[in-house]
Amino acid sequence: MSQFTASDPGVDVVVQDLLEAVKDALGENFFGLYLYGSLATGGFVPSRSDIDFLVISRTGLTEAEIERLEEAHQRLWNSGSKWAAKLEGKYLPLEQLKRNDPAAPPVPTVNEGQYYLDREGVDWVFQRHVLIEHETIVEGPSLKPYIDPVSTRDLQTAIGELLEGWWAPMLANPKRLTSPGYPAYAVLSMCRALYLLEFGTIASKEQASSWVKSSQPSKWASLITGAFQWEEGDPDGPLDETRAFIEYTVERGREVLGQV
Repeated sequence: MSQFTASDPGVDVVVQDLLEAVKDALGENFFGLYLYGSLATGGFVPSRSDIDFLVISRTGLTEAEIERLEEAHQRLWNSGSKWAAKLEGKYLPLEQLKRNDPAAPPVPTVNEGQYYLDREGVDWVFQRHVLIEHETIVEGPSLKPYIDPVSTRDLQTAIGELLEGWWAPMLANPKRLTSPGYPAYAVLSMCRALYLLEFGTIASKEQASSWVKSSQPSKWASLITGAFQWEEGDPDGPLDETRAFIEYTVERGREVLGQV
């Protein structure tokens, strides 16, 4: 277990601001605030990483609590802090934490500067794994007793679903790949997918990309190196190479999942 301490003071400030705002909005219903993503697994880069958070409530949220949380996030966004815009996460009741259930009721979600109700995606299989294996607590008890173990098979099946459902359609319709910053995100996500398929566990972007460059076909090396160098806001990543790398990863996923 790791009690959260930020390497960047600005991150620490916004996380503490979030904690105070959430506790004020939820009162006795607040159970805990936790971090996942690169702040938990390592490799947090201030220029491009998000501040991924999970808030657990003791019971399901009332309409009044949902509204107060939205108001809290609006205040954070209006504070002028650049870090507030990087907050991304969910609000789950404790009873919904045990395992990933896409059919569970939608919950408050914060993503790309928006607050809305949404169900859990398949990616929350990965987040639960991180919450267990890289537990990072801002405030609250350990979540390990409340989450079912996430197996290697669970992780590989989830990445297969994500590759087929999210990434494979971009081969025919690559519009999203022309969005600023998205080519780099796609390339590094493929590195992490390949690593997960091979080893059955989650690695940071840096660890996964280093392994891919040393073990996979050499033609991907320059693309991966470039992904770390492309500036945010520059949409001119090599589209054809990125699509080819996605296709390679999708096919690798089909091979691995056909074998296990």
